[in-house]
Amino acid sequence: MGSGCRASGEVGGRSIQTGAHVLRNNHFDVLRGKRIGLITNHSARVDSVHLIDLLHTAPEVDLKALFGPEHGLRGDTEAGTSVTDTIDVRTGVPVYSLYGTENRPSDEMLAGLDILVFDIQDVGARFYTYISTMGRAMQSAAEVDIPFVILDRPNPLGGVRIDGYVLDSLHVSGVGLYPIPVQHGMTVGELAGMIKGEAFLPGLDSLELVVVPMTGWTREMLWPDTGVAWIPTSPNIPTFETALVYPGTCFFEGTSVSEGRGTDHPFLTIGAPWLDAKAVVEQMNAMEMPGVVFSEVKTQPHSIPGVAEGPKFDGETIQAIVIQVTNFWAYVPVQTGVALLSSVFQFTPEKRRKDFFNERWLGLLAGTDRLQKSIGEGEALDLVVSSWQGEIETFSIKRNKYLLYD
Repeated sequence: MGSGCRASGEVGGRSIQTGAHVLRNNHFDVLRGKRIGLITNHSARVDSVHLIDLLHTAPEVDLKALFGPEHGLRGDTEAGTSVTDTIDVRTGVPVYSLYGTENRPSDEMLAGLDILVFDIQDVGARFYTYISTMGRAMQSAAEVDIPFVILDRPNPLGGVRIDGYVLDSLHVSGVGLYPIPVQHGMTVGELAGMIKGEAFLPGLDSLELVVVPMTGWTREMLWPDTGVAWIPTSPNIPTFETALVYPGTCFFEGTSVSEGRGTDHPFLTIGAPWLDAKAVVEQMNAMEMPGVVFSEVKTQPHSIPGVAEGPKFDGETIQAIVIQVTNFWAYVPVQTGVALLSSVFQFTPEKRRKDFFNERWLGLLAGTDRLQKSIGEGEALDLVVSSWQGEIETFSIKRNKYLLYD
């Protein structure tokens, strides 16, 4: 897709050490002699080795339980699909699902554990469910009075840009558990500190929260600056470019339009059989939004086992818009996604408009009903964006005391 080239004169390609790297290099000091429960998935790599295998073979620690989030321990389960308990074949350690009948560790699951550890690569969007799993697990650890240790990892979108609506209290759900913006600009370690410090969830006052910070990561770094290879964080986030557009194009999940599941480029391909994609592309390119160009294509979404079972318009030809990010560092994810949503709605045939929005789902993703109202009324992009600036500024001030990196 896009080249994602940097503007001239900027520096890239710096290597960082994740919290898991730091833990290993310090001989697992904070876990030594403890019985460990680990909330993780396939993304928790330390170089080429998974953290599960490191902990299992480390003589200093006793890995007793594993917990898997949405998409499962190995990250190969489709979005929204329940995950079952199992046994990890490599280690023989029991694996408890936190995305099925239970959404947080129970007292029984935590029985006999001394510490609960969290290490999962996030993508920096409020509605990505790993951070909801983290907060609920923090509550579970607090209830049984064991420490909660986070091995920090980069926010792929960096730690500078904050954008989008702040979740309101009427739209709390598994895809939005905290009053934070769509793009929050925090690492999971920083966010955990804020969840506890601002009492975003009850019962955390007594929690012993320990964050093992990264070394070498700074706030202006996007993923390509880290020197770390991208591991797909879930089946439909196969590349960093997908993660970058996701905070804006995920809104299309709350519409009748395809968000690209079942195509080669989910969240980068937006379309429907009845859409005038050519008109949308012309309008979007005329806006000259930073770091992106748009093109039109005809494509067919198809059911992909474990990735996109029964996607919208399965087997049908759709008229689609392709998003090509030309400069990762200039691209503005949320605002671009909102502009595209507005344009697609504008060029949706009148008879299709009454079924365009899935009101409940779009409200949960946006964290408010205001997005649907603004798009439906044809409100100008600058007015939509200005409507969330005040809450962004308030959030920014609150988050400052929880930031761990410059």
